[in-house]
Amino acid sequence: MDKLMATAEEALADVTDGRSFAVGGFGLSGVPEVLIGALYESGASGLAVVSNNCGVDGRGLGILLAAGRIARVTGSYIGENKEFGRQYLAGDLEVELTPQGTLAERLRAGGSGIPAFYTPAGVGTQVAEGGLPWRYAADGSVAVASPPKEVRTFGGVDHILEHAITTDYALVRAARGDRHGNLVFNRAARNFNPLAAMAGRITVAEVEELVEPGALGPDEIHLPGVFVQRVVALTPQQAADKGIEKRTVRER
Repeated sequence: MDKLMATAEEALADVTDGRSFAVGGFGLSGVPEVLIGALYESGASGLAVVSNNCGVDGRGLGILLAAGRIARVTGSYIGENKEFGRQYLAGDLEVELTPQGTLAERLRAGGSGIPAFYTPAGVGTQVAEGGLPWRYAADGSVAVASPPKEVRTFGGVDHILEHAITTDYALVRAARGDRHGNLVFNRAARNFNPLAAMAGRITVAEVEELVEPGALGPDEIHLPGVFVQRVVALTPQQAADKGIEKRTVRER
């Protein structure tokens, strides 16, 4: 029951090339940056990543991306990372874009043992009809395109079949957690973290505040420990290091 690991490096010591990862966070909110740093230090490459976005230039998953460690990304938003766009258009990166709500449900379904589901999101677009460029060739042509998806009608409304997502690992960040892996997320950092955690076969959580089992009330737990295999307690300095994606101030 005690899932506490000494360091992030120890928690990811068994990672090898070509593994898949579901990673929590949205922009820079709730991003497991310490675990991402440990994954970078491990030297693992050829990684497949499932995350809402792939970090920003110089932070989050953007660190792994800039180092050429990521081979494939499944996500819903890529607009804030210039290196991401460069690699994608150059044919160095395979990208599966999916509607944001569909991505969330694919992760949740994977963690719930549901192999697939139907949704109206994407009907009448290339999401359903296929042809979205997953990978470009060096000459700018489409090397790999998305396949068409099965369409069925329910209640007079067309729906497309979407498959659940499971990954080898999941990396998440929580505000509080105990040694059993029960987690609480803070406000916007709750975003994709619980869903990513559910989808991973081995889920590693970095927690800003480690508490003893029983300190978290059952009603305040956002993710039960059954979904978490390893826990890493952050230092106060690590917990306080939170990036701001876009800093705006009022004009004087």
